[in-house]
Amino acid sequence: MSRTMTSSHDRSSGWIGSSGLADLLRGHRRAAGLTQAELATRAGVGVRTVRDLERGRSSRPQRTTVDLLADALDLSGAARTAFVAAARRADGGTARATAGEPTPVPPPPELIGRERDLAELVTLLTEPRGPRVISLVGVAGVGKTALALAACHAVAAARRASPVGPPSESGRPGGVSGLHVDVGSDVADVFAAALGAFGVSRTTELTARIGDPTLLVDAAERAPDSVAGAVQRLVDAVPSLRVLVTGRHPVGLPDEWVRPVLPLDVPASGDIDQSALAASPAVALFTARLAQVRREPPTETELPALAALVRRLGGLPLAIELMAARGRLLSLTELLDRYGDRVLDLDMATRSGWPTGQLRPDDTRAAVAGTLRDAVATSYRLLDDEERAALRRFSAFDNRWSIELAEEMLTGTAITADPVRLLNRFIELGLLHVRGDGPFRFRLLDAVRDYAVERVSGAGEAAVIQRRHARVITWFVERTAPGLTGADATGAARRLDEVSGDISAALAYAAVDDPLTALRLAAGLPLWWRLRGRAGAGRQWLLRLLADPRTAEADGELRLRASRGAASLADEQAAVVEDLPKARDRSRQRGVVARARKPPVATPRSSPAPAPPIAPPVTRD
Repeated sequence: MSRTMTSSHDRSSGWIGSSGLADLLRGHRRAAGLTQAELATRAGVGVRTVRDLERGRSSRPQRTTVDLLADALDLSGAARTAFVAAARRADGGTARATAGEPTPVPPPPELIGRERDLAELVTLLTEPRGPRVISLVGVAGVGKTALALAACHAVAAARRASPVGPPSESGRPGGVSGLHVDVGSDVADVFAAALGAFGVSRTTELTARIGDPTLLVDAAERAPDSVAGAVQRLVDAVPSLRVLVTGRHPVGLPDEWVRPVLPLDVPASGDIDQSALAASPAVALFTARLAQVRREPPTETELPALAALVRRLGGLPLAIELMAARGRLLSLTELLDRYGDRVLDLDMATRSGWPTGQLRPDDTRAAVAGTLRDAVATSYRLLDDEERAALRRFSAFDNRWSIELAEEMLTGTAITADPVRLLNRFIELGLLHVRGDGPFRFRLLDAVRDYAVERVSGAGEAAVIQRRHARVITWFVERTAPGLTGADATGAARRLDEVSGDISAALAYAAVDDPLTALRLAAGLPLWWRLRGRAGAGRQWLLRLLADPRTAEADGELRLRASRGAASLADEQAAVVEDLPKARDRSRQRGVVARARKPPVATPRSSPAPAPPIAPPVTRD
């Protein structure tokens, strides 16, 4: 049951003076008459986040989480200021670094599936005419920090091997150092921390002591405006400085080079062949981390669960590593059964790798949200209302989609922005995959799509968006299917294959909610169903829709086409049934011949041969 939110000025006086974030949050929530679950739903964060903050278990809340909660509690004025200040006090409020105490960059992590990304970054950071500021952007857990650390160490090694300019006197090989930003840091905090990371207190010292300094600014989303101001001051004062930034979104500086970090490639749906799985970077990472907690590689019976798990995790490296760690106790099939439908609830807390001198001594956790849902929510919050509405509409697509389909999904709505601008914005925030150069190259990250679907349900838009999706797919089929009998029959079939998941989803929804659209869709598919060996299923769809009383008054030509399609598929199905005994006989005869040529090999029943391990990953260009 919904409850009326009390305005903040009516209930703020009793809480402004309270010093603890936990007490403030609990007091405002109770004054608003909300449970922890209700507040979490309003804010778009996990209920665990609210619970941990109120119990004092989470001492480093992200600024975006604090803002979400303040908005949900309708805080303003002095109440909001006190709430944000309490969050800043809980976090320490600064990006700590002291001049004269150089900050070492954490050791490079093991990277799997990022070889091309790493080589590209190193080239950009060492190229004389390369960009001054490079931003690695993406959702939490996608591996921005790991890639940045590996690139910094590679740059330092390259400079040691081939020094350019005066040598470093600061103790950092190759003049590479970095800092981890804290919530609430101002421009002066970040600027001082950057200089302190190199062991200097003035930019003139930095220029004199280090020829070509490279600075890593990690977790910039924790104080984005401050990072932007400090980085601009640094690059203006030190012409030879290169800055590598990680964050949820670009810094927003002139000439900034934005590099979205995407999840690792996952195996195609239904692909469980060992060689195909071995070629997937996501599978390679999972098996590498699994080997750290159990001796046995995935068994042959676990391969389907392995493929399904990395697909459900969307190729997010942190999520994959955390899930693999659970393999100490559970088989992969058990992991899929237990967590396959609860991926957004996966606890994403992990250690940052930065030395504790930059963070609070009692908290070396990274700036990662409590759950994957919280992580995606922070990126969703960066969008404006129109961008969020578009993202919710695009979540209806099952797989990859074209810009034409995106435009049709937005037609007739209040969304007036250019779809190209919207897609570019999603790419900038690392919410969208772009693969290949064909028309069907866009795809939301799995976790982003799952979260957007939740937002669709919460906004009461599911029926409207599903109906629109069914009609968009119907129009696409009506444009494409006639090409199956033309010169470009192969291309037409391939384009229909690209949206096969959307066709199934559109049929399933429209058959219940919009049967006339479902009949139009099905009437265009008989030839494609025949080509793909789905004659029986296709015929059942057509017969079901023709028998639906709600289609009885449909256009006569439409019903005639549907009836003819059902008849053609019946003929195809009959031919298959007739040929089936002959095929079985031929198969049986081949088996007899094979057994006659090759004697069976005896295998002890008590000790079956173990499943072969997954082969090493193959790097894909």
